[in-house]
Amino acid sequence: MPDFSTLRITQDATNPRIARLLLNRPERLNAINDATPREIRAAIDWANSEDEVHVVVVEGAGKGFCGGYDLTMFGEGRIDHPCQQERHPWDPMSDYAYMKRNTEDFMSLWRSPKPTIAKVHGYAAAGGSDIALCCDLLVMADDAHIGYMPTRVWGCPTTAMWTYRLGPTRAKQLMFTGDTIDGKTAAQWGLANEAVPASELEAATMKLAARIAGVPRNHLAMHKMVVNQVMLAMGLEQSQQMATLFDGITRHNPEGLWFRRYAQAEGFKAAVEWRDSGRPIPEGDEAREQIRALEARSAGKL
Repeated sequence: MPDFSTLRITQDATNPRIARLLLNRPERLNAINDATPREIRAAIDWANSEDEVHVVVVEGAGKGFCGGYDLTMFGEGRIDHPCQQERHPWDPMSDYAYMKRNTEDFMSLWRSPKPTIAKVHGYAAAGGSDIALCCDLLVMADDAHIGYMPTRVWGCPTTAMWTYRLGPTRAKQLMFTGDTIDGKTAAQWGLANEAVPASELEAATMKLAARIAGVPRNHLAMHKMVVNQVMLAMGLEQSQQMATLFDGITRHNPEGLWFRRYAQAEGFKAAVEWRDSGRPIPEGDEAREQIRALEARSAGKL
């Protein structure tokens, strides 16, 4: 089996036709770091190279599926990173190249000839929802939550999957509010294939995986290709290009820079509490004024 730093993949002990990809940074709520997207792609490549494997279940260790990008790397401190630059002027193409590569790595779950099933407990938040929605099918615990809270400020989901999975009306509701929905609602809206009590999540997911695993690999690949082609014809790749570019803009425009400066000054927990509370987000000149005040405060502490 391949050896990774952020996840592991194995064949199920009971049914080797099922591969199990475990996001495995439970101490960080399986948050995404620089290695995670690459390792997801490599794990899926491995599953596709194993003739015995017919389907892949993607799940998270510990309290949840995935809490999004690791904010100790991307959100706090004066780090300079391709996707969160401190240098000026901001280089949008460096940002785009980094995030587009991550998007393509997550999309290996969608492109895989072998079906992928996201098994979601706890939270599939922000970038974690990108991973879940790149999977073909979604099984959730009733009390699990999925959503992209940074649409309120400092983010745009680069995989652009919400509209294709939910339709425009529901997608707009979640993108405009930054709200999350629980497993029951996700199933009612057609986002999740099934929502069950948390105690039944393992059994429900494996029952579905086992049913799929009995189908010949070439049949699975052909049926998946037909459905994916419809999404491509609807413009999925073009939507992802726009979303990935806009994601960089949201992190470097006045509102995004305000959010980062506030997180640096007050801590990321305080910044997230403001973002998710429903309080108005400072914008335009107000954001610029607060940025100057926050930078002056930080300079005074040095």
